[in-house]
Amino acid sequence: MALSPTIKLNNGVEIPIIGLGTWQSKPEEVIIAVEYAIKEAGYRHIDCAWAYGNEKEVGEGIRRSGVPRSEIFVTSKLWATRLNDVEGALDESLANLGLDYLDLYLIHWPIHLNPKGNHPNFPTLPNGHRDVVRDWPLRDTWAQLEAVLAKGKVRAIGVSNASERILEEEILPYAKVVPAVDQIELHLYNPQHKFIRYLKSKGIVPQAYSPLGSTGASLLQDEVAVAIAEKHGVAPAAVLLGWQVAKGIVTLPKSVTPERIKANIEGALAAAKKLTAEDIEKLDGVAATGKEVRLIQPPWGVDLGFDNWPVKYQTL
Repeated sequence: MALSPTIKLNNGVEIPIIGLGTWQSKPEEVIIAVEYAIKEAGYRHIDCAWAYGNEKEVGEGIRRSGVPRSEIFVTSKLWATRLNDVEGALDESLANLGLDYLDLYLIHWPIHLNPKGNHPNFPTLPNGHRDVVRDWPLRDTWAQLEAVLAKGKVRAIGVSNASERILEEEILPYAKVVPAVDQIELHLYNPQHKFIRYLKSKGIVPQAYSPLGSTGASLLQDEVAVAIAEKHGVAPAAVLLGWQVAKGIVTLPKSVTPERIKANIEGALAAAKKLTAEDIEKLDGVAATGKEVRLIQPPWGVDLGFDNWPVKYQTL
């Protein structure tokens, strides 16, 4: 098994640089996927979220693996309707997972959806737009995260989908604890080089979700990635993952297929060692050739501060 190397967060906690993503993994599939990833493929990092609707099954997969809890890094996320109730939401995730603590707890999206709205996950207004609480101070949510950290319910806290503007205006000026990570959409066509430099300057580790793109994306067929893969005798997926790993970015490929789960971690680690500085430079430049695109764009109707985030409302 290829155990993932770790990198150190700003509070000294070690995080495996490759983790198994569980977004869109069906509950009945994710038990097998998590068990296999840990028991057979060497993963020691599982990334999940309350909003994925499969925390109970993720926890079951962890238990079935037989690997001690202390050896597994588990992340979950605070959903947008619960920004006013961090500890309550955390306790629910812990109960779902069957765990006493999380290694990392993230604010899933830096927006507050109406907790008393017409849906527990995606409340909407009469016009169909998301029911967003627009005057909620994100610093209050962060203070609650710091409180559960102090209680020992989590080992590290961070954010997801938080831009430089949100960090600079809504969190860092008020934070006693600097976020350990920011989990964002990072891949060949959305590399966010400037933002990565900013995060590293603040001691915040970048995490890549959707590192292979999303449904219907053509990243695996990109001619630059394919050429580099052929040069080194590895798969294009290995190049796309290894490119991130080589740059010190925590990478979270998602799969429920045993062969791909194993190939992702083994290929990423092998490619990270094989890629040359020239390879990395070529991959870094792909998006700038007119291919830059953000694949994950929920219709929040809020400007999140990313350069390529749509400002206007998207109708449902």
